[in-house]
Amino acid sequence: MSETRVHEADARTAHQDLHSEQGALGGEHPGRSRDPVIKVADLAWLEFEKPDLGRAEVFARDFGFQVAARTESELWLRGTFAGPPCMVIRRGRTSRFIGPAFRAAERPDLDRLARATGSDVCEADVPGGGKAVDLLDPSGFPVRVVHCGEQLPALPEQRPLLLNFGTDHRRTNTTQRPPREPSRIQRLGHVVLETRVFGRALDWYLDTLGMIVSDFLFLDGQRDRGPTMAFIRCDLGSLPADHHTLAMHLGPGTGYVHSAYQVTDLDSIALGGEYLKERGYQRSWGIGRHIQGSQLFDYWRDPDRFMLEHFADGDLFSRDIEPGWAPMSTSGLAQWGPPATRDFLGASPSPQRVRDVIQALRGDNEMDPARLLGLLKAARS
Repeated sequence: MSETRVHEADARTAHQDLHSEQGALGGEHPGRSRDPVIKVADLAWLEFEKPDLGRAEVFARDFGFQVAARTESELWLRGTFAGPPCMVIRRGRTSRFIGPAFRAAERPDLDRLARATGSDVCEADVPGGGKAVDLLDPSGFPVRVVHCGEQLPALPEQRPLLLNFGTDHRRTNTTQRPPREPSRIQRLGHVVLETRVFGRALDWYLDTLGMIVSDFLFLDGQRDRGPTMAFIRCDLGSLPADHHTLAMHLGPGTGYVHSAYQVTDLDSIALGGEYLKERGYQRSWGIGRHIQGSQLFDYWRDPDRFMLEHFADGDLFSRDIEPGWAPMSTSGLAQWGPPATRDFLGASPSPQRVRDVIQALRGDNEMDPARLLGLLKAARS
């Protein structure tokens, strides 16, 4: 595929003003690998375990998923777009996040990845069949790279509303009365993970899966120690890709933070949120518009306390856009919207969080007292 290079001055404009600072300083992380093993094409699905698949299915339908397949031990969820499912929930003793599955661009990529990592190509347990390579990232997350044998067909869409703008009147002699119903998920957008070994994990995803960084965040007064968060996209060459398919940040724990699912527009987000609120679900934070990625967002908790996001209107970058750099802060999370909640920030203390902090400060990782204080300062800024 041929690629069109963007002039350096044009590339920088994506990271000016509110978005982030002008870019990297001399010697800072370049945000991409010189010679990655493969380049994944997208996030395929996320894998979870939960003890109650019936309750999980009720929330999934209320949130806007469709059921792709259901057995006694597995629940496969999908969006309306053609492609692989968005999520698989397997029956387990406790509720936990297993890991992400990424989609290989071509079947031979799996062979190349297996050779480079000393792994095997195995059968992928997915509706329609396929092949997979199972890996372990430096944080300890199981990571699958898959090539599916059969794509799910597209389903009917939730149509965007026709809007009037100033003197541009596209809708006349008709009213706007969108129904109060679940948002209709189109596709899986991204997953956010917390890790104690941010630098090692970042380099692994860039070197092994060929992903590239859209934006780095750093702690105030600690930029010389390197970034503490990265928004990472797939490298599709000249074809624009989501601003981030994976985001990771340094923290005292190792685990899932949230996952995000695209819906049609702002009305779909708002009406879907009203539908969830009427059914007693907990909103974590929203509605607003992010800075990094620019998405319209609304965050919810499922009955197992996992955080899921409805989003629309996100940024798309080709490979020519270099990483932006900005300080990490709570006020820098949104252009507009309500203040970020303690629930969203994970700021409410818990026995598990205290154990995470103690283990992180004692362990062989990137957390130390200065990093911990910097993260606490960022959460209050």
